[in-house]
Amino acid sequence: MLEINSPAVKGQLDVDFAEIYANSELFKRNQELIKELSTPAPGSNELYFPAKYSQSFVTQCKACFWKQYWSYWRNPRYNAIRFLITIVIGVIFGLIFWKKGDKTHREQDLLNLMGVMYIAILFLGSTNTAAVQSVVAIERTVFYCERVAGMYSALPYALAQVAVEIIYVAIQTFAYTLILYSMIGFHWQLEKFLWFYIFILMCFMYFTLYGMMVIALTPGPQIAAIVMSFILSFWNLFSGFLIPRLGERMSIYASQRTLNMEIETMENQLRLRPLVEEEKCLIAMICI
Repeated sequence: MLEINSPAVKGQLDVDFAEIYANSELFKRNQELIKELSTPAPGSNELYFPAKYSQSFVTQCKACFWKQYWSYWRNPRYNAIRFLITIVIGVIFGLIFWKKGDKTHREQDLLNLMGVMYIAILFLGSTNTAAVQSVVAIERTVFYCERVAGMYSALPYALAQVAVEIIYVAIQTFAYTLILYSMIGFHWQLEKFLWFYIFILMCFMYFTLYGMMVIALTPGPQIAAIVMSFILSFWNLFSGFLIPRLGERMSIYASQRTLNMEIETMENQLRLRPLVEEEKCLIAMICI
């Protein structure tokens, strides 16, 4: 049928099928039937539904969760590559900082350990941010069709997507944490390991959710990638590692008692005579 209606066949036959149909009896009968069905019967009531959606909010959340669960389970291209990258990056950082966890005698050793945790989170976190965008973009196309059909609202869909990501990110973080913790040589204690795991899990979660948020707020993956890179650069710069947080230098303004304690401490350390008022003001300016 499509081949017969193609422009090439119409040109060969010199026949306008649309005009033939418009002048046919079938067209007239169809128009009369449409007009008849469009007019409500006398005494009929308008359609009324007690709720916008046929199912409750909890049922929508369950349906969306299992939909997202099976969608992620049947997407090994995304999950398998994510776990492979996790293991590779974990082994690389573990080899670079092999058994450095118990060396904390110098300040530089402590800074090295802080640096490996910072860069390990940033590397894999930014990878999660970029990788999740393509998956969310594909799922968003399906979501638009199903939302127009009235299957569920946007909130259950978003909650289900976040819940499924939490499961996979938790497994990913456990593998990554186990590799780093054992190869770097931190002290093996359950409490310390769990704190290490929780902190990295929280960081990976906000990296992943940030990628989902960016793709949801932008028209497409291309613009989302630009916005993601722009904001990630600021995260990296102002995370507190490259530019350290300054001390509470303005606290002396908040409390006169703090200022007096600071001056007394300097007097005791320098073993000076009691300072006059002008010298106290000078010390306060230096402290600022």
